[in-house]
Amino acid sequence: MAYLDLDNMFAAPSGCRAASAAAAPTGFSAIEWSVIAMAKRDTLRSLTTPGRVSRAMGSLFGLGAASRLADPRLEALRRLAVYAWRRGFALPTGEIARFLDAGYTEAQIETLVISVTGMRVGSQSARAAA
Repeated sequence: MAYLDLDNMFAAPSGCRAASAAAAPTGFSAIEWSVIAMAKRDTLRSLTTPGRVSRAMGSLFGLGAASRLADPRLEALRRLAVYAWRRGFALPTGEIARFLDAGYTEAQIETLVISVTGMRVGSQSARAAA
């Protein structure tokens, strides 16, 4: 027996690329936006793990290292947001892969970078800045 989805009678087939692109989320939740805003204060150095000497000097002089977020999904968002705040569209491919593996979409990458930099890819202001 076939299943008839009465709630989405005129939806595109599930295998259709346009349907999957339209269903992909492009925004973020409130907590995700707060992680993005928090990442503005972080430096690129906060993304590396401190060595033994760094930890010793930090504990000696009271300089604590930036802590990672407990949720791996939010940590992937924080890491990409730090790169977006510091480098704009020049995101490392490893961080993009980590972000996508965490369950985010490519459309969310664009939303993140546009909201942080204020520029769109291919827009007049992006071309003038280059």
